Amino acid sequence: MLQNTGKLSGCTVFITGASRGIGKAIALKAARDGANVVVAAKTADAHPKLPGTIYTAAEEIEAAGGKALPCVVDVRDEKQVSIAVENAVQKFGGIDILVNNASAISLTGTLETPMKKVDLMLGINLRGTYMTSKLCIPHLLKSKNPHILNLSPPLNLNPVWFKNHTAYTMAKYGMSMCVLGMAEEFRGSVAVNALWPRTAIQTAAMDMLGGPGVVNQCRKVEIMADAAYAVLSKPVSYTGQFVIDEDVLIKEGIKDFDVYAVKPVYCGGFHIQVILCFLTSFWTKSQRSFRNRWRIMAPLLRSLLAVLQPPEDPSPTYLILSREASVQSWSKQRREFTNLS
Repeated sequence: MLQNTGKLSGCTVFITGASRGIGKAIALKAARDGANVVVAAKTADAHPKLPGTIYTAAEEIEAAGGKALPCVVDVRDEKQVSIAVENAVQKFGGIDILVNNASAISLTGTLETPMKKVDLMLGINLRGTYMTSKLCIPHLLKSKNPHILNLSPPLNLNPVWFKNHTAYTMAKYGMSMCVLGMAEEFRGSVAVNALWPRTAIQTAAMDMLGGPGVVNQCRKVEIMADAAYAVLSKPVSYTGQFVIDEDVLIKEGIKDFDVYAVKPVYCGGFHIQVILCFLTSFWTKSQRSFRNRWRIMAPLLRSLLAVLQPPEDPSPTYLILSREASVQSWSKQRREFTNLS
């Protein structure tokens, strides 16, 4: 994992949706440097299904070495956001970093998505991100190394990222468009970037959306926290970037990503290294012709690569469905392989 360097010591970090999940993980990472963290989230009382409140998150932040200010904030409410920003400035003297993490999700098609959910996603993801940024920027402009980091995907207009969940993609791309516009508008004054995961991340929301089978293929929230820390530690000249967590950490020298896995990568019960050894042994020892060997191995390798290599701009639908389908495909090909060999 990426080690803390102390670069965020004394910085004030305003994080929306920081009571749990990725937002809290970023908060704890910053706290280990001795940062001041504003926990801006809705959950003041314990939720029946979701863990954590702004107060429990604040306790963890202070236990990790930081200072915390829990604020009840619905990012759709301008008054609540304004009060939180004012309280942060009053308590800590300013704001150095804004992380727009709060988000709503509904992976449903056009006919299956009620307008109430459309309004919720656009209100939190797009409007909430824009408004929180707008209210924080006057204070960010006074910081020595100000950053805005939106947890949103690279902009890609390929219809595949829209067709199954148009409303959600519109809302998340709205966050990304804030990056595109504000990075140029405030170039040289405030760094504005976007961060998105290479794989699905295990959070309470993912547990509810995908079920236990998908969770086992996720990575831990710490990978996003480490990647965010790397981005936020960069100078203000690093701006307008749409980065993937894994790519950021590779550039930071991280080579072992198994530490971030909820469960080591398996395909149909076989560990990747075992599979590769098995295929290599088959290729070198089989008495079959080159053509027959390749005919058997090619689909196996395609299925394996599909599991290991998600696309550059992964969408939630891909992460939830396609990797699971690839595992099922591998299992089917393995059975066929057993019969043929």
